[in-house]
Parts: sequence; C-alpha cells; structure tokens
Amino acid sequence: MIDPALPAEIEDWFAGRGWRARRHQLGMLAAARAGKHALLVADTGAGKTLAGFLPTLADFAPSLLHGAAAPEGLHTLYVSPLKALAHDVQRNLLTPIEDIGLPIRVETRSGDTPSDRKARQRARPPHVLLTTPESLSLLLSYPESTELFATLKRVVIDEVHAFATGKRGDLLALSLARLQALAPAMQRAALSATVADPEAFRGWLAPWGDVDSVALVEGEPGAPPEVELLLPQEERVPWGGHAAAWAVPQIYDLIRANRTTLVFTNTRFLAEYIFQLLWDVNDDKLPIGIHHGSLSKEARRKVEGAMARGELRALVCTASLDLGVDWGDIDLVVQMGAPKGSSRLLQRIGRANHRLDMPSRALLVPGNRFEFLEAMAAKDAVDEGRRDGEDFRPGALDVLAQHVMACACAGPFEEKALLAEVRSSLAYSWLDEAGWTRVLEFVATGGYSLRAYDRFRRIVRDKAGVWRLAHPEQAARHRLNAGIIVDAEMLEVRFRNGRSLGKVEENFGASLRPGDTFRFAGLDLEVEGVRDLELVVKAAKSAGQIPSYMGARMPLTTHLADRVQAMLADRAGWARFPDDVREWLEVQDWRSRLPQPGELLVESFPHREKHYSVLYTFEGWNANQSLGMLITRRMADAGLSPMGFVANDYSLGVWGLRRIEDPARLLSPEILTHEFVEWVQDSYLLRRAFREVAVIGGLVERQHPGKRKSGRQVTFSTDLIYDVLRKHEPDHLLIEAAWADARTRMTDLARLADVLERAQRRLVHVELDRVTPLAVPVMVMIGRETLPAGAADDELLAEAEGLAAAAMRPSDA
Repeated sequence: MIDPALPAEIEDWFAGRGWRARRHQLGMLAAARAGKHALLVADTGAGKTLAGFLPTLADFAPSLLHGAAAPEGLHTLYVSPLKALAHDVQRNLLTPIEDIGLPIRVETRSGDTPSDRKARQRARPPHVLLTTPESLSLLLSYPESTELFATLKRVVIDEVHAFATGKRGDLLALSLARLQALAPAMQRAALSATVADPEAFRGWLAPWGDVDSVALVEGEPGAPPEVELLLPQEERVPWGGHAAAWAVPQIYDLIRANRTTLVFTNTRFLAEYIFQLLWDVNDDKLPIGIHHGSLSKEARRKVEGAMARGELRALVCTASLDLGVDWGDIDLVVQMGAPKGSSRLLQRIGRANHRLDMPSRALLVPGNRFEFLEAMAAKDAVDEGRRDGEDFRPGALDVLAQHVMACACAGPFEEKALLAEVRSSLAYSWLDEAGWTRVLEFVATGGYSLRAYDRFRRIVRDKAGVWRLAHPEQAARHRLNAGIIVDAEMLEVRFRNGRSLGKVEENFGASLRPGDTFRFAGLDLEVEGVRDLELVVKAAKSAGQIPSYMGARMPLTTHLADRVQAMLADRAGWARFPDDVREWLEVQDWRSRLPQPGELLVESFPHREKHYSVLYTFEGWNANQSLGMLITRRMADAGLSPMGFVANDYSLGVWGLRRIEDPARLLSPEILTHEFVEWVQDSYLLRRAFREVAVIGGLVERQHPGKRKSGRQVTFSTDLIYDVLRKHEPDHLLIEAAWADARTRMTDLARLADVLERAQRRLVHVELDRVTPLAVPVMVMIGRETLPAGAADDELLAEAEGLAAAAMRPSDA
C-alpha cells in the first residue's frame, strides 16, 4: 500500500484552514507515488483541481526534499478547455503556494499571452504552466521543446469530458503521445465531475490503451443539488420560443433577493438578448455583467475580476464560464432555456456555492412546453445522479496532419518512429501504414492533384528517409495558422480611439451600413464604417439589433430524449405537471395520440390550404434538419410539391400542396445511400466541412505575416480547391475528413439512421382534420426559422395562440 500521507507543510496548511484532505485527494497523491496515471471523477466543489496538483505541491515541499534543491525546469502542465479556467486556477493555486511558501512559479499561456512572455517561457519556463490544447501543440512545434519538456513530471487535464471526444481531444491525445516520448516517466492525470463512462476515458488517457496503468479515483459524494423549475406566475407555459423572455421580471426579483446570480444561456445571441432585457427592468441599477467568447479579452478579464471580488449581483454568460470556474459566493444558477443534457446541467449547477458539503441551487427556465418536459427530464437525471456524454470516435485526419506539421517544425523526424508515437494514443491506434503514408504525402505535397504547386509543399524526405521542413519559413506560417476551432470569420468591433469591444461575425458586420445601430457587450453602438477587418463604432442613443452567431447548436442528448418520451408515456406522472401542460398532453392524447418509446409517430393535417406532416423523432436538430432535406427531395420526386420544412430537437414538420398518404415510403433506409451522398455533395454542408478541415489540415492559411484573410477570401480559396479535388481526386485525404465531419457533426447520421430504423419497425401514421397540440411548437417556427432565437418571440407567441386555439378546441363534428 502506497502511503498517501501529506507532507507536514501541506498538512499544516489544511489544518490552519479548518480543512481535512479528502479521500480522493489523498487517492490522487497515492496514485502518483505508485507511478500510475489517474482519472479523478468527483462532484463539483470537491477540490478536484487541488487533488490534481497535490503531487506537484508535495514534490516541492521542503520536508520531502530533505535539504536538496527544488526541482528545476518545467515540472507540471495544466491543460484546460477554457482560458478563463486557466486564469481562475492560477489565482486559486497561488493561495496554497504562497501560504506554505513553496518555491513554485506558476504562469499561464494562451492565445492572449504576449509574444515576449511566450518567448521567455520557452527559454526559462515556470515550474507550472497553465495552458490550452492549442497552445500546448504550438509549444511542441518549437525546436527547444525537446529540452523544455525533458523535465516534465506531470500533466493535469481539467474538465476532460468537455473536449476529449472531439477534435480538441484528438490534438491533446497527440500532444500527450509526444510529451510521453520526450519525458517517458511523465504521469497523466485527468479531472471531471461529469464523466458518464469512466472506463472509456481511462482508455483515452492511457498510453497504448493500457487501462491498467490508469487508476480510477472516485470522489466523496457531495450534498445533492437543489433544482427547481420556474413557471409563469399568472400566464401559461409558452407554446413556442426559446429565449424564455417571459421570465425576466421574475429572474430580476431573484437577482435582487440573492447576493450573486449566474444566468446561463445556450448562445452568445441569447446572452446579449437576456442581458438587454434585464437592464430594461433594472430599476435598482444593480451591477449586472455579461460574459461570452466574442467579447474582448479586456472585457472578459474585467468581468471575471469583478466576479472574483464579489462586485456583481448577476452575470449573464454562455458556456464560456460553465467549466470549473471557482466563485464560491454564487447563491443561484439560472439556466435560460433547455439544458440539452444532464451532464451540462450538472456542470452549470456546480457553479453555485462550489462547495462539496453545501447544496447548489439552480433554477431551470423553459422557453416552451417541450422545453418544460426536457427541463423536467434533466432535473430527474440530476436528482438521480445520471450523466450523459458523447461517445469517442476515431481521431480526425485533418488534426493528425496538423500535428505532423508541428512535429516537423520542431525538428526532423523518422516516419516509423513518429507513427509508433501517434499510434500510442487510443484516438489513432487504428492507423495503419497505408493511412500514415497518405497523411505524410498530404502534408508533403497537398495530395496527388495539388503536388505540382509549390505552395502546398511543406515537408520533404531526404535520402536517409528523414522528413524535414521544405523551407524554414514554413514553421512561422504553421504557428500563425494552427488551431482546431474554426469559427466563422470575425470583424473586430472598435471605437475610433482603438479600444476593442470584441468580435462579431463577418456576415453580420457586412450587413451593416454607416448609421446602423446594434447592441453588443451591453452597449448601444452606431456604425461609423468598416476598414479592413474592423467595424468602427461610436456610442448610440438607441438600441438596435443584436448580433447573431453561426455557432454549432447544442443538440438534445439521446439520454434526455429517451426520458422525455418516457414522460409522455407515463400518464400517472403527469400529475406533477402544471395544469396547462397536463391539458396540452391530455388533449393531444384525445385528439390524436402521444409518441411512444420505440415508435415513430407521424401526424398529417391540412392548414391554410396546404398539407402538413409532423414527425416526432426526438433525435435532435441536426438529424431532423438532415431528414427534412432528404424527405423534401423525395416528396418532389413523388410529385407531392413540397414547399418547405422546419425542425427542432423533438420533431420535423414538412408541408406541400399534396397530402402525404404513405410516409413510410419517404423513410425507407436506402435514403442513406445514394440520396444522402448526393444531397450532401450538392449542399453547402460538404463545402463547409471541407473549409474547416482544409484550415485545420494547413492546406489553406487564414493569416500571413502582417495580414489576415477575410472569410470570403478563405471560402473562395477552399471552394476552388474543393472543386478540383472532387473532380480529379475524390478520395483525397481532406475529402475523406470532410465526409467524416458531415456524417457525425453536421448531419448526425447515426441518429438519423435510428429514425429510419424506427420507421421500418413501428411507424404510426395518424391523419387528422387540423393541427394537433403537440404540433404547435414546431408549427409556430414556420416562417421564423431564419431569425435568431429570441428575436421574434412576440410574433411567435401571437402565432402560437392562434394555432393553439385551433388545436385545443373541441371537434367541429
């Protein structure tokens, strides 16, 4: 048995604060002393970050050094998905270091870090460096990385669930493999409060998939959270809309009644929108802030500092703050709209109190009736301690290409040695020599169809079989363009004096003209002009539109979808629903039927001289949107004269001039073969996916020294290359990578296939004379789906009342 006892200095520090080291904190120390990697799964507020760093603090404790000098060089890397989390951890980690008097220097490194500090960190690194996956990959691209990481003892990966299953996780897995090669004794530690499948994460964390080398450390259970749903005080639960704007007066009263409230929204647009509504009712002039990823670094740091000092009564934010930020004085967390997953909700709830022995208080605010059911399902899952999450999938080829280029920038490499290193990560253990050769050839020449162009020649192989950069300038170009997150191109929003407020998407900025007004960062702004990639503004006296963003939608998880369907089938359970929600379901059951678990319900009815069909899939927006595209194509081929479709997470509505008599014919499985391929190839989806993988893979550069391309320039370049490759080299590495993205992330092909499987097994078609209650939430979206969520709430509600009246009134017969 490894002794997990704390060094005397650290033991005294705990005692001085009236604390005790918790079982899982000692477990992480014991795992490190046993030479094992470790995965810690513990509730929010359990001291996970301190547990991850305890072995590092112990290595610098004088009582264990016995008079020897403290370790030199970089000792520990801390990797987090968010810059804000790294800065928060730095503040909290410095407390024990300074209190105990440990000789440890701690610094952060991200895209916001000044270049002179980055250079100094490579030459004279701190003992502990807090960074992100992208910044770590860039650090590994420098020739001095071999010496820099030779002293590395430990890597701590925080909130591992947030990015391990995606492309950022692929990049980190490759970086971990490289670090392990540079420092073979390095230990890996991963931390999370919301891992649904610990065994899968142990496999991802382990070198060579050796799960036994990873200790699973489970935290002590904390106080169960207190989760409630907010309902309208006098009115009914809305039929449509997602902003939950109806609740703003009640939320403001809660802000007044609590010391600090954190208000989460699912998008940047909704953050700005809800922030504006709160200020409109803020008669007491309470200090309320806003935080999201498009605000400037200065604005974000200012708000984070104000929260840490307890100066704000409320903060409206997005996912930019839902991971691990430790603000212990938050009394209440409010989730605006549906949470989309129980793990995400648990993570956000944990921002309140952030202490293991005190319950976190959270309030869910549904935007409509389906969201009420989803919020109830999420609450039940949290009460039961059930988590959900995404599955692991094979590592992405475009990320691997970027990593190969980073390795070449660090120095020449031998391809077999690097292949062995890459395959030591579970994400790329599937890679064979033929696939590896394709990746190397792509990085070297751009592929068969592009090899004649010198600008795509990045690495070359010498006679000894060693690969190196084709030209030294390639290293600077790689570091300028590397990254995994490919957002829509942005315009910097600046006052004339140069002060930056943040960024809006280029498409939104291009729609503005001098004199137009918009609201951003909580300010009313008037456009003075656009220069280069900057939107120059001045203060305005009136409010205008709010910028919308094309960020990925958070899909409803399969776990919550299954729970919602089970609720619909459990009539006895309806007793806990509000009267209007219960009536909604009862009238639906009387007029038509309710979708049962394992079946696909399709309702067809006339409305305003058109024929409508609504499919209740419960498979999320991406799958429903894809199915809508495919069904309307089939409707056209069948002569049904389709006129459009609209989708939400729960259902798909299609309409046309002729009635759908046999929906099963439109949903046969072969739709996912030739028709799916033709649709994706002819749509914008594959081009958009290709643009992203081309940027990540390094084929197309967003920036040159001193100049950044506009989004239109990048899109033009990628479209030209895409057309060439699709015609002359359809099996190109990046076409394959784009298809992988289109199938998983953009169309959610697996969930789409589930819909078609149910359609063959248990499709129930109900033909009616009018719209049904369950169809109203999707029907009110018709004509509004191109508007940002929340922008048309008043119109939606008015439209909903008219539809609802038709759906809920007794039969005319």
